[in-house]
Amino acid sequence: MKTFLSFLLCLSITVSFAQKKKKQDIEAIKAMCGCYDVSFNFAETFAAAKDYEFHKNYSSGALEYAMLVEDSKDKVVIQHLLVIGDSMIIKHWRQDWIYENTDFHMFHKDNTWKYVNIPADQVKGQWTQKVYQVDDSPRYEGTASWVHVDGRSFWESTTDAPLPRREYSTRSDYNVMVRGNRQEITDYGWVHDQDNRKVLRDGEDKEIAREKGWNTYKKVDESKCQIAKTWWNDKQAYWNDVRLVWDELFAKQQTVELEKQKDGQVLFMRLFGLEGEMLKDGYDSAKSIAKIKETINSYL
Repeated sequence: MKTFLSFLLCLSITVSFAQKKKKQDIEAIKAMCGCYDVSFNFAETFAAAKDYEFHKNYSSGALEYAMLVEDSKDKVVIQHLLVIGDSMIIKHWRQDWIYENTDFHMFHKDNTWKYVNIPADQVKGQWTQKVYQVDDSPRYEGTASWVHVDGRSFWESTTDAPLPRREYSTRSDYNVMVRGNRQEITDYGWVHDQDNRKVLRDGEDKEIAREKGWNTYKKVDESKCQIAKTWWNDKQAYWNDVRLVWDELFAKQQTVELEKQKDGQVLFMRLFGLEGEMLKDGYDSAKSIAKIKETINSYL
């Protein structure tokens, strides 16, 4: 009897700890929402080939609004919007956080993502970060545990990804970026710390170079991003349906391979153009979903 009671006590403590830990995780994820002055910085640090010509350091900045668009028991979705001046908004990347997720579309190379199922015991207590491109097509995914220790909260994972937009059209010497991602909550906002490997995948992987990335998100007054909130209120019905169509595709648990261009246009250009068409004279969700599905399918 004592043994059984001890077991129940241990089980209760374990469950209580897991629930408290999960609550901390969710608080850390939601802390990435808000209006931010963002600084992007990248520098190549190492190459094995002695004749490798290091590329120039890259630095850029932006005002960005990270908006909470879904908040459920095991999923948190954050949409990023770029704020350009006083009148222009550009839909940027999206990050979905899913608790103890087992279904992945892992980047392989050349606009191809392979479906992978990971056993549940390997993702116990972990969060998957699924990062999507501006048109909500896949980009990269990784899973790891949030760590809360000594007043710090951070998450880090290594996963394969396509070339970053800053090099997508200028580099052909590598076709996979092995991204070492680290998100850490700070007193000023959060930081995206990266240790990346640029790899040519052609049979075996060949490392071309390594780089350090340091992206800081410094919180500013929410009023600076008011235009982004207004923009999203007007556009969210369309982009909710875009996500719905992609989710139906991902649910098939198959490899996703996309054409880079069709008739001279990349997919995001088509979906951005369709947004204006669908919202012009009152929004019809059924009609929009049909057009979105037709557009995405034409790139598969």
